[in-house]
This record gives sequence, C-alpha cells and structure tokens, in this order.
Amino acid sequence: MSNLQRRMIGHGALVMLVAFAAGVGLLASLLGGLELVPGEIIGFDLFGPTDAWVRAHLGGILNAIMVIVVALALPAVGFGEAGARRIGFAIVATAWANTLFYWAALLSPNRALSFGDNRFGESNWIAVAGLAPALLFTVVVIVTFIAIARRAFARA
Repeated sequence: MSNLQRRMIGHGALVMLVAFAAGVGLLASLLGGLELVPGEIIGFDLFGPTDAWVRAHLGGILNAIMVIVVALALPAVGFGEAGARRIGFAIVATAWANTLFYWAALLSPNRALSFGDNRFGESNWIAVAGLAPALLFTVVVIVTFIAIARRAFARA
C-alpha cells in the first residue's frame, strides 16, 4: 500500500468521524436533547432541521466510503504516480467539500442550495461558503470518475 493510499484512508476516516458527529446531532435532533442517563433526556434546542442532520450523517458516511474505496482501487486501475495523486486529491477534496456543504446546510436558512435566497429561506455567507466548493468539486468528481472508468475499461 502506498503513502497516497494511506493518506486517503486517513482522510476517509476523518470524514467518517465528522459523519458520526452528525449522527449524534441527528439523535439529539430527533429526541430534542440527549439521554445521558437512561430514562432522562436532557433537553436542548439544536440548530438545523432533522432532515438536514440525516443528510449530514449519511452523506458523510458515503463520502468517507468513496474515499476509502477509491484509495483501495487505485492500484487495480493503474494510474501512474502523478495521475494517482491527482485522483487522490480530487476524491479527498470532494469529500471535504461535501462535508462542508452538509454542515453549511444545517446553518443556512436556504439550506446552502443556492447563492441567493430560495424557497427555503434567505442566503448568508455560510451558504455561499458551503455551496461554492461543493459545486466546484461536483464537476471535478464527475470528471475524475470518468477518468477512473476509462482507465478501468482500458485495462480490462
């Protein structure tokens, strides 16, 4: 296993940990607090709607899995060192951009779905900060997976 693969797996693990934190947020959002002692829920209000916590939790898990799977698949696809580094960067950056997007959606009235106001609410700087990298890396990851697919089929 190469250093690139190990670093990618490390990033995947960190993205997964952030997703687990969103899972705790999801639990708190559903319960209206946390149960630290059985039968006693310590109530508190949490920012963001429950459905956004679901997306932050599950989306984060899926992004972490994407990073780890691509890291493990790199040798089979056969990119050279420079190509593998580009693929690795694109996949890791996409996972972090999406993680930022999910958390921005929790903190933005417009769910970070647009740069301006939309039917969900007003925009703010958090929406812009979450949406811009997610949109950029949506294009990057599409191009990246086209490159991975082409290389995989060319070697088949």
